[in-house]
Amino acid sequence: MSHLSFTPSELSPKKLHSFLLGGIAPRPIAFASTIDLEGRVNLAPFSYFNVFSANPPILIFSPARRGRDNTTKHTLDNVLAVPEVVVNLVDFNLVHACSLASTDYAVGVNEFKKAGLTEIPSDTIAPPRVMESPVSFECKVLRVDSFGENPGAGNLVVCEIHRIHFREDVLDSDGLPDAHLLDLVGRCGGSHYVRASGDALFEIPKPVSSLGMGVDNLPKDIRLSRILTGRHLAMLGNIESLPDETDVNEYKLMELSSIFIDYCDDGEALEKELHLHSARLLDNGNVNEAWKTLLSFNLG
Repeated sequence: MSHLSFTPSELSPKKLHSFLLGGIAPRPIAFASTIDLEGRVNLAPFSYFNVFSANPPILIFSPARRGRDNTTKHTLDNVLAVPEVVVNLVDFNLVHACSLASTDYAVGVNEFKKAGLTEIPSDTIAPPRVMESPVSFECKVLRVDSFGENPGAGNLVVCEIHRIHFREDVLDSDGLPDAHLLDLVGRCGGSHYVRASGDALFEIPKPVSSLGMGVDNLPKDIRLSRILTGRHLAMLGNIESLPDETDVNEYKLMELSSIFIDYCDDGEALEKELHLHSARLLDNGNVNEAWKTLLSFNLG
């Protein structure tokens, strides 16, 4: 497995920018609505963005200086003048409007109107929120940290969340946000986006209440398998303990008998087939069955 390596200071700003945005992806999008001292509304998207604390609830986004002429974004100018912002999230239905709002319109132009979006008053701050957005965060700006005055330099806008709004149709029966209903989009490199819905969503059990045994503790014949990938091994290492011998033997008799019959005279071929079978099980998320398949080889 080979890699190409680069030193940021040796790259042109344009190429470094492409490497960063293309290599760190997908990124959530902060669709930020702000106002200036005259009360004029601005709306612009930023993918240098995420949530960084729950208590207190803090999110940060970064309107970087423009690379082509080193000017600052209207959003940055606004939050320095009026330290309030609504961070709206972007779903699939909003992504084209979001892209349109990223246009460098002149100062004072309302991107809500340009993008065909609806202003709705916020509860705790002056800037309006996007009615069509599935999630909106009303924020007070705590501080702005500048990384310099070079083209492309970031400006971290550190915000405390004072009010959260969810569209009712994106909440599940427990009143919590549902990833399938949210249908959010993320920003990738160039003109690419990613849609977080359908087959793009998958679940991985989090090892919170238990300690995964780890790849280093897998039996050697499994850990050094030529069939199982690193992803497969990590899935196997995420369980706390192995299935017991009784369960393995029962699974072998009920589910694997045809494999053992077909390869009864060739132990090497049998082991390979069992690893292939377990790989298919793991690809479908059946970790326990994959373990039983692998362990069945040593039952005799």
